Amino acid sequence: MSNDKLDIDALLADSARVAAEFDAEENKVEDWESNQADLQDRQALRRVAGLSTELQDVSDAEYRQLRLEKVVLVGVWVEGTSQDAENSLKELSALAETAGSEVMAGLIQRRDKPDPATFIGSGKVLELREAVVNSGADTVVCDGELSPAQLRNLEGKVKVKVIDRTALILDIFAQHAKSREGKAQVELAQMTYLLPRLRGWGDSLSRQAGGIGGRGPGETKIETDRRRINDKMAKLRREIKEMKTSRDTKRQERRRNNIPSVAIAGYTNAGKSSLMNQLTDAGVLVENALFATLDPTVRKTTSSDGRIYTLSDTVGFVRHLPHQLIEAFKSTLEEVSESDLIVHVVDGAHPDPQEQIRAVRAVINEIGGGEIAEIIAINKADVAPPEKLMQLLREEPNSFAFSARTGFGIETLVAAIEAALPRPRVEIKTVIPFSRGDLVSAIHERGEIFTETYLPEGTSIHALVDGSLAKIIENLK
Repeated sequence: MSNDKLDIDALLADSARVAAEFDAEENKVEDWESNQADLQDRQALRRVAGLSTELQDVSDAEYRQLRLEKVVLVGVWVEGTSQDAENSLKELSALAETAGSEVMAGLIQRRDKPDPATFIGSGKVLELREAVVNSGADTVVCDGELSPAQLRNLEGKVKVKVIDRTALILDIFAQHAKSREGKAQVELAQMTYLLPRLRGWGDSLSRQAGGIGGRGPGETKIETDRRRINDKMAKLRREIKEMKTSRDTKRQERRRNNIPSVAIAGYTNAGKSSLMNQLTDAGVLVENALFATLDPTVRKTTSSDGRIYTLSDTVGFVRHLPHQLIEAFKSTLEEVSESDLIVHVVDGAHPDPQEQIRAVRAVINEIGGGEIAEIIAINKADVAPPEKLMQLLREEPNSFAFSARTGFGIETLVAAIEAALPRPRVEIKTVIPFSRGDLVSAIHERGEIFTETYLPEGTSIHALVDGSLAKIIENLK
C-alpha cells in the first residue's frame, strides 16, 4: 500500500512539473504574441502620406489633432561643437520618425542664444518657410522647448503647425503607453505642458453665461478650459498616487526580506530591454525605436551562489528629457533611485556615447540616485568601432563591453553584477533543527554560505546573513 502511495505521489509531482513547464512555455508564447501585436499597433500609428494639412488659418492649429506627416527640423546651435549640434538634430530626426513622420529637411542656425520672438532669427525664418513650401511639409519641429509666444510667432510666419522637442517626445509617450499607470502619467505630463500654452481666438475669448460649472458671467471660455484642465490634473495626480501604493508595497516587501534590487537604466534604444531579456527571459518588447518600452518590468533572478535579487527595466532617458515627464513618471523612476545597483546601459555604436552617459547621469542625479553604485554596460560591442569601445572602457571605471544580440560578454557582465550586489554582514555559526527547513532555505536565498553539514540534531551552517534573519535564528536558541 505504501509503495502504491509513493507511486501516486511521484506521478502527481511529475504531473505538476510537466504542467508548470507547459505554463511557462505558454506564457513565453503569450508574451511573444503580445509583443507582436504591440509592434503591429505601432506600425498602424504611422501617419498616412499624401494628405495636405497646410493651414489656411493658423488659428486652426490649436484645435486640430497633432498629425505629423512630412516635417522640417530646425535647431539652434548655442554651445558645444558643430558635431554636437548635428548629433542633436539627428536624434530629433529619430524621434520624429519614431512618432511616424517623414523628415524632409533639417536646418541649424548658429546663435549665442535662441531668438526670444521666433526661436530662430528673421532671416532663418524666411529660409524655413521656403523649405516648408518646397518640401510640402505640414509641420515644423524645433530642437528645444519653445515658449508660448515663440510658438505663436513662428506659426504665424511659416503658416504650418509648429511643435517643439517636448511636444514630440510627449506624442511618442502617448503612442507607446500601455498600462493604466503609464497612460495616466503621460496624460498628466501632456496637460502640464499644455496648460501655459492654451490660446484662444473668437469664441474662446467670449464671456460665458453663469450657472452650474461656471464661476460667474465674467468668465471666458479659455478660463473655463484652464480650470477644467487643473481639475483633471488634480484627479490624475490622485490616481497615480493610488497606483503608486501598490508599487511601494511590493518594494517594501522586497526591502523587508533584504532582497537586493538592480535597476537597468540608460539612454533610450541603448538595449536595456534586450539585456533584460537576456538575463531573465522577461519577454519585454524589443524594437529599434526610441522609447519602445515605458512601463517598468521587475523580474526575480538568482545569482550563481544561490542569492535572490531583482532586475528592473526602466523607461529610457534622452538629452533634455522634458521636466513634465520626470515629474509625472516619478513613481516609475523610483525603481532607479531606490535600487542597490544601477546597470547603466550605453550604446557603444552611437556617434557620441559620452554625451549619452552625461545625459543619463543628469537625470539619475535629478531623481536622487547619484550616490548609488553604478556599472557601465557598453552594448553593441559586435558593431561598435573598436577604438571607441576601448576609449570608453579606459575612461569609465567599472565598465564592461557586451552584445545583447550575440551574447558576447554577458557572463562577464553578470559576474560583475553579482560581485557588486550588497552582501550580508552578520556572521552566524549555528545548528538549525530539521523542522525549520524554511530558515535553511532563507539562508540559501539571502545569505552567503561558507560551510553546511548535516548532524543528527539538524543542519550545521556557517554563513553571512542580514540582520533581520540573524535575529530570527538567534531567537531559536
